[in-house]
Amino acid sequence: MGNTKLKESRPVKETIKENGYAKFKDINGSHPLKSNVPEAVVEYQVRTRHGGQVAFFNFELAREIGLIPENHPHELTKELKEEILKTFSIVIINEYDLMNNFNYPKDEIRPNTYMATRYLQLQHPCKKGTTSGDGRSIWNGQVNHKGKSFDISSCGTGATKLSPACNINKKFYQTGDPTVSYGCGYSEKDEGLSALFFSEVLAKNGLETERVLAIIEFQKGLAINVRVHENLLRPSHMFNHLKQNNLPTLKRMVDYYIERQVKNKAWKNLPQDPKSQYDYFLNKMVETFSRMSADFEDQYIFCWLDWDGDNILMDGGIIDYGSVRQFGLYHHEYRYDDVQRWSTSIKEQKQKARYIVQTFAQIIDYIKNEKKRSIDDFKNHHSVVNFDKRFFDYKNINILSKMGLNSRYADYLLENCRKDIEDFREDFTYFEMAKSVKGPQKVPDGINWNAIYCMRDILRELPQFLLSRGMDNRLSETEFLDIVKSSYATKADLKRSLRKDLKIRSFQKNYLKLITLVAKKFKETPEKVILDVSMRSSVINKYDRVTGDSITSIVEKIMNKKPKLKADEISVILKEFTDYQNLNPDKDRRPSNFEAEKEQSRLVKGMLQIVREFRDGI
Repeated sequence: MGNTKLKESRPVKETIKENGYAKFKDINGSHPLKSNVPEAVVEYQVRTRHGGQVAFFNFELAREIGLIPENHPHELTKELKEEILKTFSIVIINEYDLMNNFNYPKDEIRPNTYMATRYLQLQHPCKKGTTSGDGRSIWNGQVNHKGKSFDISSCGTGATKLSPACNINKKFYQTGDPTVSYGCGYSEKDEGLSALFFSEVLAKNGLETERVLAIIEFQKGLAINVRVHENLLRPSHMFNHLKQNNLPTLKRMVDYYIERQVKNKAWKNLPQDPKSQYDYFLNKMVETFSRMSADFEDQYIFCWLDWDGDNILMDGGIIDYGSVRQFGLYHHEYRYDDVQRWSTSIKEQKQKARYIVQTFAQIIDYIKNEKKRSIDDFKNHHSVVNFDKRFFDYKNINILSKMGLNSRYADYLLENCRKDIEDFREDFTYFEMAKSVKGPQKVPDGINWNAIYCMRDILRELPQFLLSRGMDNRLSETEFLDIVKSSYATKADLKRSLRKDLKIRSFQKNYLKLITLVAKKFKETPEKVILDVSMRSSVINKYDRVTGDSITSIVEKIMNKKPKLKADEISVILKEFTDYQNLNPDKDRRPSNFEAEKEQSRLVKGMLQIVREFRDGI
């Protein structure tokens, strides 16, 4: 990596001096949603919050959205710090403040209002979304850059009237009230760091996600965590208006989303006919949520997807990393304990995504016909049927990608050899789903029934075995189990059986069949195909891939570092760490230069050791 501090040239200095970080001034509470769908927001005046320090700033993301020039130095200058604090170090003047006639200096109150948005949340008493939404967040505004708009929001900016605590206890809370946690309106630095490291790793690996732009730290570990995405709307931003039978607002919200997606060039070739545009919208939801749920299942990502559409963005992007995890194995029985209820499991997320598509079918029918039909009428709607088909299409795409087959090989197999792909995927799933004979076990934040096989390991090691021993050889049953066994597997779990032995043989036979089919089609030797697969698979199925547990431990390590890491140091560490966790086999790879930043790199090495230790976990 080397020293990421860029050379500061005179033109950059002049640009900064002339513009004074002009784009930051656009982030002032203004957002088109306030005027397009005013019923969807609660507006708050905000005031300056003192005592904050910039704990992190995402230079890469800031360049992408045009907040700083592309050749801006990778350096948190005094002027940049001041601009970040001036823009994002704010707190709302909430209902409690107004009821108690709190007087704040006029020069600290910002001229524009900022919005908390309304959306459906299952943890609220009202299941129609009349009282729920952003409980400790506000939207700072929107930035436009190179024909795209980006939404910016901040978590930890004060207690709003939309939090569960406010509505369960039927009282307004003062921001910072120590008698409640989530309802106090504050966020913490470790939350921001967890979201930062997790989201940057996932973003590097092609998953849609909100990203952390900045972390502003206050005393006692409190923080404002600033987040960015091209469009921060969730399905729940629409579902509340559906549940309330509020057709005019629902229609305007859908229209707003369509317009945003087209302007951002995320959607192309939108039909001119309004009714056809709604069909286009529904088709996009089918594609988005079938792909997302297949990707989550195959990459072992748990985000607690549920019927309310709260924990996911409209484009399938991950939001709110409080309960998001990536498992090392397919721990499909894990459930998060949220005191009052258990979460969905990772394998149930497909059915939740399916129900979300079913709800979108109900919404579009409601808008087009101006009459709301029962959700049950859409159980077998063509969009839901198509969701099921596309889900398995993406499962087939994913298994070929995990094998390490390049796009040319994979496209041929997907077009011509579906049955052969599914035969191999069935064998793969048999081992992936296997659970320990120990049964369900308590874990710190819930319950799990441990998976026992690490399928990344066999996909990485099998092609290397074939290259070294020859294509006519096979792993013995014992060798196979020795490769796939995880740290959770007991002697009883690894006990041989006739069915297990047959599956081991079938796995290798169907794996080699796919290799042979590709070799025959492209007139290449199986050895040449396997060599390409081996190189790609070694990157895709890296031994030490992050898990939720490893991120938690890494953040603890950073938080406890003495002396405390500076913002620039965290930025260097983040880049080194996420580059190592980039599993894209087509990316140009260069070795890390651990000598360039010795202190940071020692810490990164320790972080990677943590990843290894928790590689099988949750």
